Amino acid sequence: MENRNNVTEFILLGLTQSLEGQRVLFVAFLLIYIVTLVGNLLIMVTIRASQSLGSPMYFFLAYLSFIDAVYSTTIAPKMIVDLLYDKKTISFRACMAQVFMDHFIAGAEVILLVVMAYDRYVAICKPLYYLIIMNQRVCVLMLLVAWTGGFLHSLVQFLFIYQLSFCGPNVIDNFLCDVYPLLKLTCTNTSLIGLSMMANGGAICTVVFFILLVSYGVILHSLKTHGLEGKRKAFYTCASHMAVVI
Repeated sequence: MENRNNVTEFILLGLTQSLEGQRVLFVAFLLIYIVTLVGNLLIMVTIRASQSLGSPMYFFLAYLSFIDAVYSTTIAPKMIVDLLYDKKTISFRACMAQVFMDHFIAGAEVILLVVMAYDRYVAICKPLYYLIIMNQRVCVLMLLVAWTGGFLHSLVQFLFIYQLSFCGPNVIDNFLCDVYPLLKLTCTNTSLIGLSMMANGGAICTVVFFILLVSYGVILHSLKTHGLEGKRKAFYTCASHMAVVI
């Protein structure tokens, strides 16, 4: 614990050392960040204001937009401001907070994508029971599961990285604080810790990918029993959801 406190801040190398390149990136990323925020806020306001968009799909879509906006705000403002300075630093506490929020929001987002896939499965494969199965209580519960899963995933990653000792190098070859760049700077033997963190992150990605694959496989298989109009609507719904995922 004492060795770790020898490092009070980290130096970020950023995306480029070229001053001209930093100016170009500043303008580009600022515009992208503004468009991202405005787009997600517009989706949330539209869904909230429209009575015709009250289905569970749009309920989850609104929260997905909220998560995207929060995730962008966790990383982008610091990165954009740093492009205006030659020396880019971040305090130890702010670095740990960024690591926690990054994995918390990202974990919640991928779990929410699984929830949305299940919503589309019920809507297409069990349309007569859709509003019964996906009632308001179930939707809120699923949303809480997404947030809780993201929190637990982030907590595990955070506890692994927070217990490490940082007693020497403090230069991060990146534009943000993340787990793997920090592992390169620690004075602690990270072999077992690194494997544990990779297992944690890899497990959630593998499980989410497998569930999404199975979910859409079942949906596509069920289309064989639909008529032409039903298939068209089902494909439209799946395509819309996949566009959101991408």
